[in-house]
Amino acid sequence: MDSAPAAAQRPAIDKKKSIIAGLLGLAVLVLIFWKVIPQIGSYSEALTALKAMTAPSIALIVAMVVIYNLVYGLPFMAATPGLSYPHSFSLNQVAFTISNGVPAGGAFGLGVQYAMLSTYNIAATAATAAIAAVGVWSIFVTLGLPVLGLLAIKASNTIDIGPYIYIGIIGLAVLVGMILIFGLIMRSENLARSIGAFVNKISAPLIAKFGKGASFDAVEQILKFRSDTVDLVQTRWWKITLAQVGVSLMQFLIFFAALRGVEADTDVTPLLVAFGGFAVAQIGLMIPITPGGLGTVDAFMLTLLTAMGVKTGDATAAVLVWRAASFIPQIAVGIICLLGWSRTAAKRLTVSEPPAA
Repeated sequence: MDSAPAAAQRPAIDKKKSIIAGLLGLAVLVLIFWKVIPQIGSYSEALTALKAMTAPSIALIVAMVVIYNLVYGLPFMAATPGLSYPHSFSLNQVAFTISNGVPAGGAFGLGVQYAMLSTYNIAATAATAAIAAVGVWSIFVTLGLPVLGLLAIKASNTIDIGPYIYIGIIGLAVLVGMILIFGLIMRSENLARSIGAFVNKISAPLIAKFGKGASFDAVEQILKFRSDTVDLVQTRWWKITLAQVGVSLMQFLIFFAALRGVEADTDVTPLLVAFGGFAVAQIGLMIPITPGGLGTVDAFMLTLLTAMGVKTGDATAAVLVWRAASFIPQIAVGIICLLGWSRTAAKRLTVSEPPAA
């Protein structure tokens, strides 16, 4: 296999923009958790609910977190022929940690993914295809969840979904449009070329006005994307789909276990209500201000849950437990995986260097 590093494909990192984005994200986080969430929920009531949690409830949350982290290792193995589960697990955990723990870490995380796949002896073209497929499927699932969430809320008969219906319509329209365009690109090279030409046509005025001499050829980029991914998508789409759906399902189960853990046994939230609030709020992941929708998803989820009758303290506690349980352990695991990979990569580079003359 071609194990040459894909360094040329790694995006450059603008330190100034990264610092500005990081400060903006931090300001938004402070605003949400200091001002917004207290207007919707109650930290004091949440603390009371947390203190009342039983040992079995805590054990269930821990079990869900462990399973979630194990499932999180599946997407890259599903999208990369020849990649072992331990390597896939390490890769995805590191990607999560960098993307969610480093200000504007998406570009840097992408470069690290290429580097890791290179040290795992994955060809550059296969690495590009896997990274692209995992990213595209993650967007598909993120856009599909709010649609399913609205259906769950409608079935629960708790609130009028009228005020939120636009979320489902927008999410469904974007999802269908993306799947349609993606399918056409995969279907034939001629269709891919036509789509690229259309993108060039509508983007040319914007590039001319704001691009400051930049050049962009959508035809070339789309054809390259198709060439890199078409075989992978045709043979492994169902594996990638199952892996990504599994990740989202485990995220929900962590939240549901947290919600049941803070509620009294005689006053529990129905499954449809919990799923509806969780799923619709995932649209906040598409707002690229804070990493992983931190704060934005939380506030939206809390708003939906309290509107559907979940007690304010229970909803606040469950959202906070879900966020902490799905973020902190995973970032810790990602740091461990990054340190382990760095040591292994350094040893490989040392061995591969020719002796000094």
